[in-house]
This record gives sequence, C-alpha cells and structure tokens, in this order.
Amino acid sequence: MNRLTTLDAGFLKAEDADPRVSLAIGGLAVIEGPAPERGALMSAFAERIRACPRFGQRLRLRPFDLGAPQWVDDLDFDIGRHMRRVALPQPGDDQELFRVVADLMARRLDRARPLWEIWVIEGLADGRWAILTKIHHCMADGIAAAHMLAGLCDDGVGHSFARHVRVAEVPKMPVVEANPLAILGGLWHMSTSVAAAAARAAQGATEIALGLLCPAASSLNGPIGGLRRYSGARVSLADVEHVCATFDVTINDVALAAITESYRNLLVKRGERLQPGSLRTLVPVSMRSTDAFDKTDNRVSMMLPQLPIDEENPVQRLRIVHSRLDRSKAGGQPQAGNALVSMANHIPFAFTGWALGLLTRLPQRGVVTVATNVPGPRRTLRVMGKKVLAVFPVPPIAMQLRTGVAMLSYADDLFIGVLADYDGLADVDELARGIEAAVARLVAISKRRKDHYARGPLSLVV
Repeated sequence: MNRLTTLDAGFLKAEDADPRVSLAIGGLAVIEGPAPERGALMSAFAERIRACPRFGQRLRLRPFDLGAPQWVDDLDFDIGRHMRRVALPQPGDDQELFRVVADLMARRLDRARPLWEIWVIEGLADGRWAILTKIHHCMADGIAAAHMLAGLCDDGVGHSFARHVRVAEVPKMPVVEANPLAILGGLWHMSTSVAAAAARAAQGATEIALGLLCPAASSLNGPIGGLRRYSGARVSLADVEHVCATFDVTINDVALAAITESYRNLLVKRGERLQPGSLRTLVPVSMRSTDAFDKTDNRVSMMLPQLPIDEENPVQRLRIVHSRLDRSKAGGQPQAGNALVSMANHIPFAFTGWALGLLTRLPQRGVVTVATNVPGPRRTLRVMGKKVLAVFPVPPIAMQLRTGVAMLSYADDLFIGVLADYDGLADVDELARGIEAAVARLVAISKRRKDHYARGPLSLVV
C-alpha cells in the first residue's frame, strides 16, 4: 500500500492545522561508550535501513487533495541529510540531554524528503552517547515505528519492540455443520453476534463523541507554542508486576494510575479544582494483527477514559482506572474508532481530506492528554556492539493537548517519556518525578499488604 490511509493522512492534517506543531514520534536510546566513528556508524545504518523501503521514500501530494498522498521513492536520497550529530554542553547530564531532545523534537521534518531523522548525541556523562530517532506519525504508529527502529540494532527485527504486543482480536466466524438445523443455528448465532458487535460499536461511538464534546476544566488544554520541554522516568518492571499481582491489574493500569496521581499533584499545586472530567485521556489501542508487524502505517484505535484525578486514595484510584479501562473496552470504544477509520478509507479522499482539515482546526477541550504504551523487548539491545542502557519514548503533542506521555518496556524496566509545551508546563521534570513517586507508593502499599496477609487476615488501612 503506497497510498496513505485516512488515519495516516490525519496526522499530516493535524500538523498543517498548527504551524507550531511537529507530529514526529521519537525514541531516545542511551548507549554505553565510546561512540563509534561517524563514517562507520553511517555506513552501518545505510545498510540496515534497506530492510525497510519506507526509509527511502518521500510523500507525493495530489493537487487540491483530489487523491490521498502517496509514498514514492526518493531518487535523490542521501542518508547524510537524515543523520546528524550534536554534542551536549557540560556536564552532559540527563537534564542537558532532555533539553536537547525537546529542542530537536520541536523541529518539523522536511516533507520534501523521507520523513525521518537520526540524531547522534555525544558528550553524555560517564562516556555515554545517545541516538534520537524521529519518525513522522503519518509513517507509522508506535508499534510499527518500534519495528522499524529494531532493524537498526545489531540483531535486527528479531528483537522487535512489537513482538510482545497484545494483537488485535478478530472475531471468529462460527463453524457450521452440513445439516439444515445446524446451518440455521449457525446463521442465527452469526446474526446475533454481528448485531451485538454493531451495538457495542454504536455505544462506543456515542461515548467517544460525548467525550470530545464535553469540555474538561483543566489548564492542561490550550494553545501550543514553539518551545518544548521533555523529561524521562524509569521504574522497575518487577516492582510494577508486584503491584499487578497484588491487586489483579495490568501494567498499563498501574502506569495510568501513577500518571493520574502525578497530574493530580500538579493541578493541586496550581490551585485548580479537581473534577471527575478534568483528566479525560486519549489512550491509543493497537488494532495490528500478527501478520502486520512489518507494515509501516498506523493501525490504532482509541479509548477516552476519564482518569480518576479526583480520587485521593492510591489503591482506590488504581482500581477505578482498571474498571474504567475495562468498561471502555467492553463498551466498544476501540471497535467504534476502528470502524470509523475503515469506513473513511472507502470514501473518496477529496471528501475525507476536506473533513480532516476542518476537524483538526476545530478547537477541542474535551481531551486533556494522551498516554500511550508500547511493549518492548525484555532482552538487552546493542548498536554497533555497544549495549543500549535505556530507551525513552518521545510522544508528540497537538490538538490543544499541551502534554503527552508515552511508555515503553525495555529489558527490566518501564521507561516513560513526557513531552510538554513550555508555556503549559515548563517544569516537566516535576511530572516525571511524580510518576516515579506514585509507582513507588503503590509498590510500598502492595508489599505491606502482602506482609500483613502473610501474618494473618489483618486489614490494612491506606
């Protein structure tokens, strides 16, 4: 497929709607030193990107949006235009690294060229170096981008970030036997299943529409300026899994509960009133099947849960997050989003392009932030023989969303990246540290609870 889907093109339209927005997704890999020689690194990457043709393709737009944009080979492709080097000022700590990442992510990719860049960052403390990879969101979602980036590592796609993802569930058609009664029964079961799925999708579409139309009372919405701030957090996956086992929740539940607590503390500090709808969050849901890991496009739907920012008790907050995510899934929100995109792909792009341009320019205050989670490899990666010590995801921000949070599991840790508009949240590090503290608090509670249960049926007051 060389034409952009409606969803792919939507990211271009969202970027066009605001000249201060850059819709590139990023991955920051911190690597042990010393950094390889420039020529050797460029030569190795030039060889490895051949495995993914999209790295050598650029966009061709159709006049007046009469057709969807197409991917075409860049006949003047030069990897030197896409691989850059920059050095950190002393002392080369994480704060300096994150400042450079924020500045680089604020810059738009050149649409006249393939829509990606690799920045080699030198001068980190302890002899380390880093690679920041930027890929435009119209090229790939988080899982597809992770698959592409895995190809740049020494072991290639065998260590793909996407291999541990829970694939989209495709409804199975019932097996019908040859006798007439079985056929009638199978057709009845099939019709009721289709009707139930349609009802869920309709309910989900209604919930999404209401979520987008109901304004959220929060300073986290607003116009986006030209400056960014970025910070990263890191928590132990073993600790998170301990919380999961104690309270029968998922890793995503724990992460979202911690994010909710950090946002809560931030808004309380600002003196804002906490209301149930103050943190409606866009949570992307993968619709990618097992045979589509190598497809470079976007295959996601969404949920719009209201994260319980008004709940003070951390355990109760975690349970509410879990129940609301389950309710959003059962209510058909992911199916509704996927059905809408599928239908849009069958409409002439002249109409969908115009509609996307209009919708992305409308002010929205219903969604406050985005929180995305991409499962990654549990084994250590290497680049040019050097161990990758950390991998921080970098989400984009747009559409009045002044902050975005991305999560990526790698080796033994869960890495969290927070990108923010400077005017909306200058001290983004406070939000990142708050997420780490919130996870630590849940870990401490779960360990105390386990100790109490081990001693006997004692109640634990939180």
